[in-house]
Amino acid sequence: MKEYPPRIEVVGSPGAVAERAVAIVIAELRDRQPVTLGLATGATMTPFYARLVAAARAGLISFHAASSFNLDEYVGIAPQSRGSFHAYMQEHLFRHVDMPADRARIPDGMAYDVATEATRYEAQIAAAGGIDLLLLGIGTNGHIGFNEPGSDFASRTREIRLDEATRIANAGDFPDRASVPRRAITMGIATILHAKRILLIATGPEKAAAVAAAIEGPIGTACPASALRLHGNVDVLCDESAATALIDRPHTNDRRRA
Repeated sequence: MKEYPPRIEVVGSPGAVAERAVAIVIAELRDRQPVTLGLATGATMTPFYARLVAAARAGLISFHAASSFNLDEYVGIAPQSRGSFHAYMQEHLFRHVDMPADRARIPDGMAYDVATEATRYEAQIAAAGGIDLLLLGIGTNGHIGFNEPGSDFASRTREIRLDEATRIANAGDFPDRASVPRRAITMGIATILHAKRILLIATGPEKAAAVAAAIEGPIGTACPASALRLHGNVDVLCDESAATALIDRPHTNDRRRA
């Protein structure tokens, strides 16, 4: 298999990561009409969405011609419930911008038949012509979306059992550890790799080992994010602390294609 090392940019702080990521999205929205975005959730993405909303309110961008597909959603969590990614996206993006509600898509974690819902979601992505720019975070275990270690690189949107490390990392979004969902619907790795362009964002020292494994470790299912090196159009944007474990580390603000 042919490897395509990603472009790597290191900036000084999580705030600088958010600002740089927003600049990339703004350029995409301005250059391509209409545009289909793939969206992620989580603490890493929160400052990014705050700055994206600020840009929309300032009139720098509009989402009126945009569509979006979120990466994942928990199974068995109602959209309005605390901890759901529906609720997260409404709070941090959708209710603040002019994207039509019927074009802001998230998997239905309350679907009676989760397998059918996963198939439906995959078909929606295909019908939209695929994703133009997909934003990703990375888990401490190297997951992208909820593709946990061991996920097949040929996988498509499906139900998956969450690793205990993932449940612990996400426990702050729920009243207690016991209420953290054990299963989710996620875009598969093959679905992610079908996006035209991918932007992975990582901040904090707890992500350093995963970033290094994804970029410099063996390509394989032990680190799902290593699959990104099979894509050919991937940007990795991280702060200083998330880049500390890289051996071939670019200088701050440098970009490279190995």
